This record gives sequence, structure tokens and C-alpha cells, in this order.
Amino acid sequence: MTLLRPAAGALPQPYLLFLGDVAQPGYAKTAFGLRDWAPDQCIGEYRLPDAKVTTGLAYLTPAQAAAAGARSMVIGVANSGGVIPASWVASLMEALQAGLDLVAGMHSRLGDVPGLAEAATQLGRRLIDVRVPPANIPVGTGRKRTGQRLLTVGTDCALGKKYTALALARAFKARGIAADFRATGQTGIMIAGSGIPMDAVVADFEAGAAEMLSPDAAPDHWDVIEGQGSLFHPAYAAVSMGLLHGSQPDVFVVCHEPGRSEMLGAPGYGLPSIAELIEATLLLGRRTNPRIRCGGVAYNSSRLDADEAGRLIAADTERLGLPVADPIRGGPAFERLVESCLA
Repeated sequence: MTLLRPAAGALPQPYLLFLGDVAQPGYAKTAFGLRDWAPDQCIGEYRLPDAKVTTGLAYLTPAQAAAAGARSMVIGVANSGGVIPASWVASLMEALQAGLDLVAGMHSRLGDVPGLAEAATQLGRRLIDVRVPPANIPVGTGRKRTGQRLLTVGTDCALGKKYTALALARAFKARGIAADFRATGQTGIMIAGSGIPMDAVVADFEAGAAEMLSPDAAPDHWDVIEGQGSLFHPAYAAVSMGLLHGSQPDVFVVCHEPGRSEMLGAPGYGLPSIAELIEATLLLGRRTNPRIRCGGVAYNSSRLDADEAGRLIAADTERLGLPVADPIRGGPAFERLVESCLA
């Protein structure tokens, strides 16, 4: 059977994370997100011999993972186009035969993989697709809603928009502020237990889906909304635009990975500067919220050591005139970013 749009707590945990034959870390963001934000629910990882990426978790076969208490195998890959290649099918079958359900956030549906639905039925296992939007999404209205909203935006894909939104929502709550993380992608939905997969929504309904995701709320309540794609990405700008207009953010935070020079999955396309992204977001965001402002910049400095990251963050804070921080490293710089967002 296929279970669509699982409610909070409906996903069978703990997970075995499946990495397939992924070669670029950016395409394994689902696995990394679950490892970092739901570590207690991750038993280990399973990957094909050609895989070049690891989460650092223990390598377990599906049978070993089931014996260790895993209840499902999650496809931890978000590849270009969200496809399930034929080279993965034997491993997916192996997981079903080991007694694990399958969970995926791909555009391809598990039940459409030849033989998989029949095997799941025969073995009494579930095929769970989380990248399925709700029915009857309305078109966007542009009506200003009550409550406060923050949206993370990026100079590219897969560089920290989800991590930044989760870190900010957690920081808001730690300060006693009412806040909810609003998931817009498959990994965020697996972490939060609810959300809308924005890149699976028909384009005309993107803004309406974002309005559904962050409805009217108390004046002092914050919805911290996970961004998707980039306004400058030649393939994925459409989802970014619909999410921006429908979210009507009061504040946005720019997410960037220092040192990245080329768009993920788009060879030959360079990243915009942070200033260019701020300018474009303000211009387009004012269409549905004239008071939109930039709260600061979040760096994914995981490729830098602590001293290098500290020097860069300090220099760019002064250069940009905005708080710059790495939400995962935290510290005083991140506290200044949080204060700027709430100001």
C-alpha cells in the first residue's frame, strides 16, 4: 500500500538511511538532514558500492538494520528530477524482504516502480511517499495574514535553508517566543511530521500552497518557513518565486555557502552575490508584503575550520552591514542574527 501525506508521528521510525549511488553531498541532503535533526531515529546507512558520499553512520544491510530495530528504509537522496533509478530497485526490494517499510520524498512514486507495489503487498509492507501535496490547494490571494513570518532564501540549492530555518525556530522558542517550523521539502516534512512539498505543487498553486502552510496566527507568533531553490537558479526559480509571494515574509534570511561558485545541477551558471539576492528578494517580495526586510545572512561554513569561518563572518558582517552567522556553529554571531530577525 502507499500512504500519502503522513501525519505527525505516522512515519515508521527508526530509519535506515539509503544513499544509493550518490556522488555529490548536495544530493544527499535528506540523509544529512535526518542525521543532524533526527539523530535518535537514524539506525545507520546503506549505500551501493559506487556511492561517494557517507553520513558517517554505521553501514548496515537492511537485515542488520531490522535486527537493530529499524522499521523503515528512507531514500536519503534528493537527486535532480527526483527519480528512482533502476540501479536502486534491488536494494529497495531487499529492504522490503528484510521487513522494512520504504519511505521516499522523490518525485517518482514508490508504487510506480515496477514490481515494488506487488512485493510490498505480498510482504505486508508499506510504501510511503511524502512528496505528495494536499488536495484542493487554492490559488494565492495575496491577502495579508496576521502573525509574523520568516523565510529562508538561498543563492543556490542545498546550502542550508532548511538548517537555518530549523535553527532559527529553535532559537526563537528558546527565547520564549511562539514559533513553528514550516516544512516545504521532503526532508523537512520527515523531520517535522507535516508540511507541503512545494516543488510537487502545480505552478499556478504555489503561492496558494504557501498561504495554506502559514495561515493567520496570533500577532506575536512566528512561522519560520523553509525556503526552496533560488530565485537565480535556471531550473528551480519558479518554486522560489511562488514561495516568496505566498509566504509574504516580514523577514528573510539569505543562505549561502562560501566558496561555492557554480549552481548545483546547472554547470556554467554562477551564483549571484549576496547583495544581488537581497535586492531581488526585496523587489519581488514587496509585491505581497511591502514591509519585507532582510534580517541577515546565514553561512554554511562547514568546509572551513573554526578560525577561517570566524574571520570570514566578521569581515562580511562589516562589509554587508548585516549580521552574518553560521547557525550550526552558533555563538554570539548567531545570537546577533536572531536579534536582528526579531527586531
